[in-house]
Amino acid sequence: MTKISILGCGWLGLPLAKALIAKGNSVNGSTTSENKLSILKDAGINSFLVTVESESVSENTTNFLAESEILIIDIPPKLRANQSFSTPLEMTFVNKIKNLIPFIAKSTVKKVLFVSSTSVYGDENGLVTEETSPNADTESGKQLVLAEKLLQENQNFDTTILRFGGLIGEDRHPVKFLAGKENLDNPDAPINLIHQNDCIGIIGEIINQSKWNEVFNAVAPFHPTREDYYTQKAIEMNLPEPKFSSEKSNIKKVVSSEKIENYLNYKFCLDNY
Repeated sequence: MTKISILGCGWLGLPLAKALIAKGNSVNGSTTSENKLSILKDAGINSFLVTVESESVSENTTNFLAESEILIIDIPPKLRANQSFSTPLEMTFVNKIKNLIPFIAKSTVKKVLFVSSTSVYGDENGLVTEETSPNADTESGKQLVLAEKLLQENQNFDTTILRFGGLIGEDRHPVKFLAGKENLDNPDAPINLIHQNDCIGIIGEIINQSKWNEVFNAVAPFHPTREDYYTQKAIEMNLPEPKFSSEKSNIKKVVSSEKIENYLNYKFCLDNY
């Protein structure tokens, strides 16, 4: 039995914890909401109230990490749209990771899996692999790049970076936000999405196969155009069809998951898409 701590038991972290427990692992799970502690406990998770801020980290983090071999960090940057990136003091998410690292270094944790995003590549054109240099063009993407580096450079633990594409699941799909909208850009751009089930499956394989000190892009090998895919999804979900403009720019970025397919021998559940 492996003891695993999951920092952030939200949309992905909670079902991930349940899946890891079902495989015989012991899981510590964190939440920032007292109301959610009972939900975690009912799921068989050792629940902890943990807050990671740019100024400080709650003292309960020590107990949350106690005796764990693996830490999964699944907390989003959540930056304000108008937040500046001009000075180190404004690097909110980066500072959160900086404050968290000493707690990890002093704990029993020797393996860290950091959930990142393919947004670190920015609007690249063409095929993107793990060898592609990050070129983030959003505030959250820029801070994710720096957070990745902070974790990778620490010698107290081994870090694997897992960069997810757009997240979808039964209760989460971007077509719900695009439905009925007009003049949308990039109609010919390929989609780069990943289903919640595949997120959980890939994390499980990384742990099972001890693939540490690695970087993985996690996007389903399914890349129809935005216009074709979201139009079809709107019809399937009985939503107003989105309207795209062919005059708007087309970024044709395709994120490759060949490393996951070949190195982990992972098979994506394409029926979910």
